[in-house]
Amino acid sequence: MISEIEKNLPNSAIDTYVEPFVGSGAVLFWVLGEFARLEKAVVNDINEDLINTYKTIQSTPKELISILEILQNEYHSLESSDDKKKEYYYNKRELFNKREQNQITHSALFIFLNRTCFNGLFRVNRKNEFNVPMGSYKKPTICDKSNLMAVSEALQKVELLCGDFEQTVNYTSSNTLFYFDPPYKPLSETSSFNSYAKDEFNDDEQIRLKKFCDRLDILGHSWILSNSDVKGKNEEDNFFDDLYSNFIIKRVGAKRSINANPQKRGFLTELLITNQAVSL
Repeated sequence: MISEIEKNLPNSAIDTYVEPFVGSGAVLFWVLGEFARLEKAVVNDINEDLINTYKTIQSTPKELISILEILQNEYHSLESSDDKKKEYYYNKRELFNKREQNQITHSALFIFLNRTCFNGLFRVNRKNEFNVPMGSYKKPTICDKSNLMAVSEALQKVELLCGDFEQTVNYTSSNTLFYFDPPYKPLSETSSFNSYAKDEFNDDEQIRLKKFCDRLDILGHSWILSNSDVKGKNEEDNFFDDLYSNFIIKRVGAKRSINANPQKRGFLTELLITNQAVSL
């Protein structure tokens, strides 16, 4: 989506970037690389495990790398035994879900599970327990030292928040750009997945997010929002077309890489919604 987001950036200069659903941080790190004069970036997510991991990378990357190197060496030493690898993975998952270790160790477990679980997926149940099964990677990179150090450097100018997306309005400046990448509205019952946190992001939450966008528009802030194109799946589903009818709605091509059925991965249309005319 980054090429499409770039086409829809505001004409005016940006001094503050805010991302209320940071997730993987793909757009964040692109923005940090592209806009050297950016004064500050503020990111938020309701996933406490994720934000604490970013904080660990930001403040203590070398200590984190030391633990990840141990996890990687231990896991790779079990390569010849699938049963032992499976036992190791589920023991680490259980330890992660107990949440009794210090923040650095917990962050290392978070990254270990992300690199070894099915499709690199993060999902929790209502008890906030990570429940993704083990993946089939033979020798995954668990400790990417150079990348972690680069991410740590990039995060030095980023303020990390954990909580509800609406709190981000308190961190704006005169030239602020918001990018919203919320949990997508499911295209079907079988594709329903928004369990990045223990609380569901349902239609009521989508409506609350739109009202927040209205508020930002009144305050004069620029914003871009991406979401699923439910109308592309069902011509009669006008949920987003009606909800954001007073803003600019574009349908753009995007690639989906996570699906239990590899044949269903690929390109489809998604929505990119903005509150202003785009730059040339």
